[in-house]
Formats: sequence, C-alpha cells, structure tokens
Amino acid sequence: VGAGSGAVLGCLTCGSPKTPLPHPRQGNFVLPQQGNFAPLCPRSSSSAESLDRLYPAVGSSKPPRKRTTSQCKSEPPLLRTSKRTIYTAGRPPWYNEHGTQSKEAFVIGLGGGSASGKTTVATMIIEALDVPWVVLLSMDSFYKVLTKQQQEQAASNDFNFDHPDAFDFDLIIATLKKLKQGKSVKIPIYDFTTHSRKKEWKTLYGANVIIFEGIMAFADKELLKLLDLKIFVDTDSDIRLVRRLRRDISERGRDIEGVIKQYNKFVKPAFDQYIQPTMRLADIVVPRGSGNTVAIDLIVQHVHSQLEEVRAARAALASAHQCHPLPQTLSVLKSTPQVRGMHTIIRNKETSRDEFIFYSKRLMRLLIEHALSLLPFQSCTVQTPQGHDYEGRTYSGKQITGVSILRAGETMEPALRAVCKDVRIGTILIQTNCNTGEPELHYLRLPKDISEDHVILMDCTVSTGAAAMMAVRVLLDHDVPEDKIFLLSLLMAEMGVHSVAYAFPRVKIITTAVDKKVNDLFRIIPGIGNFGDRYFGTDAPPDWSDDEDALST
Repeated sequence: VGAGSGAVLGCLTCGSPKTPLPHPRQGNFVLPQQGNFAPLCPRSSSSAESLDRLYPAVGSSKPPRKRTTSQCKSEPPLLRTSKRTIYTAGRPPWYNEHGTQSKEAFVIGLGGGSASGKTTVATMIIEALDVPWVVLLSMDSFYKVLTKQQQEQAASNDFNFDHPDAFDFDLIIATLKKLKQGKSVKIPIYDFTTHSRKKEWKTLYGANVIIFEGIMAFADKELLKLLDLKIFVDTDSDIRLVRRLRRDISERGRDIEGVIKQYNKFVKPAFDQYIQPTMRLADIVVPRGSGNTVAIDLIVQHVHSQLEEVRAARAALASAHQCHPLPQTLSVLKSTPQVRGMHTIIRNKETSRDEFIFYSKRLMRLLIEHALSLLPFQSCTVQTPQGHDYEGRTYSGKQITGVSILRAGETMEPALRAVCKDVRIGTILIQTNCNTGEPELHYLRLPKDISEDHVILMDCTVSTGAAAMMAVRVLLDHDVPEDKIFLLSLLMAEMGVHSVAYAFPRVKIITTAVDKKVNDLFRIIPGIGNFGDRYFGTDAPPDWSDDEDALST
C-alpha cells in the first residue's frame, strides 16, 4: 500500500484527459483514497447525476451504523476446495440471552466487472478463512423479472443486463439484512438461458461470514451500509472479454456474434459508467484477481480479526443463571414410584438393550401425555348417546407437529404418533464440530405451513442445551411462535434447562427428571449414558456428551 506513480486519468465517460493523479493500481492491493479518480466532465453531467443517486460521494460522511443483535436447500450445500469441504448453508451455533446471534454475520462485498474473477476470489477467501459456516450469495440471482417485451429484447441480445435497473435492489437489501441477523431467506434461482426466474426458490440460513458478489455490489447506497468489507476485483478488460466469451458460449448456450454484440453495446459502456467508478468506494482493490495471493491473505487476516469474539459466547451463555432457581417454564413429570422405577432401570449400566428400549418407550409415552396436557384447551359441549349434554374440553390450536433432533430424538416419534392422530413429523440434524465442540446445523426437513402449529421438539437428553437452542432457533426462523414450542426430553441437566430458558424464556421445557451436574466432558451426572448408543446398540466415542448422540451421523 503506498504512493504510486503518476498517471493521467481521463473522464470516465468521454475520455477527456485530466490532471495527473496517483496511480490506483500499484502494488498487490490498493486502499482507495479520495482523489484517485477524476470527476466526470461537464459533457456527462446527466451520468454524474445518475451515479450520485446510486452511490454516495467518497467524501460524504455518514454516522457509524448501529449493530443489532438479534433452507428447500442451498445450491450447492457444499463447497469443495483443494484442501477441504466447506458448508455453504448452515447456521452459526451460539446466541445471546434474546435467542439471537451474539454477533452479526460479517458481510464481505465483492465487486468488479463481468468475468473479472469475483467468484474465484470468493472461493479462495472462503478456503483460507477456515470458518465453519459461509454463505456465498451472487447478485446474479436477483435479476428482475422481465416483461414480455424485455424477454424479446433479451432473446436478441438487445436488453441491458449490465444496468443497475436490471437488478432487484429492494430484494437484495432485504435478503442481506435477514442473513446478517442470522435469519433464513429464500433466494430466487435465475435461468440465464431463458432470462427468467425459475419457479423454485432456494433457502439459505445465516452464517459466520457472508460473501456477496456481483457487478453492481457497490451501486446502491443502502446496500453499501450492509457491507462490512468492500473488495473490488480489478482485472484487465481483454481478459474479462475472453472469459465472458468462454462462459456465455459454453455455459449459457449463446453464439459468439451475440456475445460480442452485447459486450460492445452494453457490457463495456456499463463498466465504464457504473462499475469502474465504484472502485473508489472499495476498502481493498485486488489487481489481477485470483492471482493476487498477497491481497487475499491480507483480506483473510482482517476478517479473522473481526471474528475473534465468536467462541467466547459459548462460555458466557453456559454459565448464565446457573445459580438461579429452575425457571417457571420448566415442567417435570411427577416422580411417582412408577416413574422412579423406570428411571432406575434405564439408568442402570447393567440393563440389557431390550429392557432399556422397552422402559424408555414407556417413559416417553408418559412424557408426551404430560406435555399434551399443557396444550391450550377450550370448553365445548357434546351430547352423549343417552341424549345428555357433557361439558368437555377440546384442543384450541390448529395442529400439532412433532420435530425430532436426529438421531436420538427420533426414538420419541412412535410415542407421539400413538397419542396424536395424523401428527406431522419433521427432522433436524445437528452435528458437533470435532475441532470446536460446537453444534452445527446440517439438515432439516420441516412440514409446510408449520408457523401456526404447536411444535413438539424432541430430544432424549439435554446436557448443555446447545443442540436444543439451535433447533429452537430454526423453528423461529420458520415463523413458529416461541410460546408454541414445547421442548421434550427424558432427562435434562440444570445447565441445559437454564441455557434454553435464558435464551428462549417463552419455550415450554418438559422432562421426566433434572440432574444437577454436568462433568468436564459435558455428560449429565449421574445421568443415563449416551442414550442413542444404548438405544441403537452402537458405541460412542468416550468424549461425547449425553445430548451429543443426537449430533452424530
């Protein structure tokens, strides 16, 4: 980064020569400063006004943005690099006392001309970052729906897809805001062959880092406010043209004449007028794109410095309210001699697998019956066969849906089906990261229109509450009201009860017993062992916690 040699810059639209200025492309990367670009000449005043509407002047001051706290499936859900596989659709695991992410996602904006190598640079950044969850969001998904006339123009290469008006900036901004807050979003899928949106949409969750790339990534004032780091990929125009020819012919089924016509008529003028000027708004300019490994390394170091606080949230949440009385949202099945007798059998390490399964199923049935008694009921009158009225009660909700946290949670499904006729069932897979010990969301399948249902969330044991909290957050993302979520578990530790209640104070927590302690390996003490392995007859690694049997594959 340092002073560059002098260079004569011309008007960005007409090419008139201007005063020599420092060259903006010296070195491996450039931090743009005011004065690196010549202003538009008088002959292009209308263009200048258009640009001013699109993005703020470099010297304009703005107050610092206040930070707030608060998946159909991803395409593709995995990003395979030369070194490892990265999940590109997931959820960071930890939340604050309001059940929202303890820190907003870090958003990187990647701008640059068409075929400048933005996606390649994004992939290199993702690989080098080595963070669990990354969302790669392309601006190409947000082209506006074309009218019939515009469709005809696009078919003859006469529609300008490189103009700001071609993009749905309102949808882009709304989508990024939700992703930044850790919420799920629906992303349109654009078909470049037919120049139209497909009927299906893909769903993404928030992540630790969001990379948003596109030719107009910096061409909107509101969009700029959402970007924590702005990177402009600066690649020679000849290279960009060759890449565009290859891509449009091989991937999008277009002929060479049409590609060149579109490039000369729309792509090149749009780059000069709308894209290249946004370079001055970038925090970092990367000349030579993916070939500039020094710049990419510096970018990765900067992002890492912004993510240092993420792991600290776990310890803070786990210790919250641990000395307080158990929350009022907790309901424990009455410890009758029968219930205590079943606990004695399933807690005994000498109990055979057959007996363990039999008495676990009995206890699950009692737990679910107890949970159903806490649902809302209303008075109703029916007539008996003898012709007399009976003042009874009926369930006042719309529907009951069960959601099991795989794998142990699915063992509770038969008991729920036995007492709830035509109940719908969904599943969530949450797996522990072996390196960090944190739970990560890998898969979910939920019934449609779940938002108005009472949801029975099932997991057999809860020690720290990490998996349960993530599952609750997923349900909230699907618009299930917090007070309609019932978390059911055969056995819970006090730490897990406090953590869930602290993060989600309106979720009803229902169990058959609460044990006092959790050891250094996050096993419940005295506990029940690894429920999934005892039930399914598999062996668990010695360092797994009681509720992490639900996190295995």
